[in-house]
Amino acid sequence: MIAHVLNSFQVGGAEQVVVDLAGLQREAGHEVMVVGIETNPDGPRAAQLRERGVAVHMLPKRPGFDLKLPGKLAAFFAKHGVSIVHSHNQLPLIYATAAGRLHRVPVCHTLHGAMFDQGRRAWLRHMAAKLADAHVAVSQPTADFMLKHNEVPSSKLHVVLNGIDLSRFRPDSAARRRIRTELGIPQDAWVAGAVGRLSQVKNHALLLRAAANAGVLSENGRLLLVGDGPEAASLRALAEELGISDRVVFAGERHDVPELLSASDVFVLSSTSEGLPLSMVEAMATGLPVVSTAVGGIPALITDGDTGFLVPSDDVGALAAKLAELKADPGRSAAMGKRGRKLALGRYSAERMMASYMDIYETLLARRESERRAVLRPSELLAGLNA
Repeated sequence: MIAHVLNSFQVGGAEQVVVDLAGLQREAGHEVMVVGIETNPDGPRAAQLRERGVAVHMLPKRPGFDLKLPGKLAAFFAKHGVSIVHSHNQLPLIYATAAGRLHRVPVCHTLHGAMFDQGRRAWLRHMAAKLADAHVAVSQPTADFMLKHNEVPSSKLHVVLNGIDLSRFRPDSAARRRIRTELGIPQDAWVAGAVGRLSQVKNHALLLRAAANAGVLSENGRLLLVGDGPEAASLRALAEELGISDRVVFAGERHDVPELLSASDVFVLSSTSEGLPLSMVEAMATGLPVVSTAVGGIPALITDGDTGFLVPSDDVGALAAKLAELKADPGRSAAMGKRGRKLALGRYSAERMMASYMDIYETLLARRESERRAVLRPSELLAGLNA
């Protein structure tokens, strides 16, 4: 039994990775479950997992640091015959690693972005990182970041590029017309789309300022923001302040992202930090060119001038210029999108990702079995020989 442990089942990139990974593992015949540990962990991803036959469990932690949760998780793992634990991001790492030690099973951990909490939990994260059996970075820059900050020993570190179910993402003219009609976007408009949580790290304020400065929202230009989050109100206010609120569509949290991407002409990402953003891979698979800040694992994903444009982080002028360049040259934009789609389909499939993780699991399980045999008591050894 494989047990994935994550914060919650809300909409997010890491959660989508778990949905696709666990779903494929289940389809391949493996027993797999996903455990959420946040206070209110149920959400849209839980329904998607259940649809794919994956067992979903809620073991909500108490407010603050829950000293009892590792024991509860360990007992839960023992009850369900869990043989390997796979945690995702910081808080699950801390609890799942402790539980894995108590249950005496290997723990594989994936860091989905190059950011660490440097607050009160930092020492717990350092301790848990040392105890985990394997660490996975979703891009080489993320791996380099982890090594630079002495988060994990190089001997335990692997790089597995995120993969997704790309069959859902393709250019779709019917969806393009339908979504534009629904959102009040003219059928002949040029649309720059962004998909992601409206949070500070995504830096949508930079995107709004760039769109206003570039003049790309004049005449038939639109900016489509898909997602919700703590910055929603301030971003709406900024759009008003910049005089572009009538040309910015705040679509909110949606579950029809493939269709929304088809309604766009270019994908934009303005983050200050990223691992390997799945929304960008999805956009590429849909055939969209990309304009993005050159942070985290993005330069390994986008070839500047070939599948999109990369700009310095927090550079309004550079982002504005590249948006204007793509709007002015539809032919080049379409060619970039075609090259990006070919790259995404060839490199970022969920099947390739699952195979890489299964190789890591098998290595950890073989190592654990070897260690177990090395410490067998004489009576156990004799029993094995006489069996």
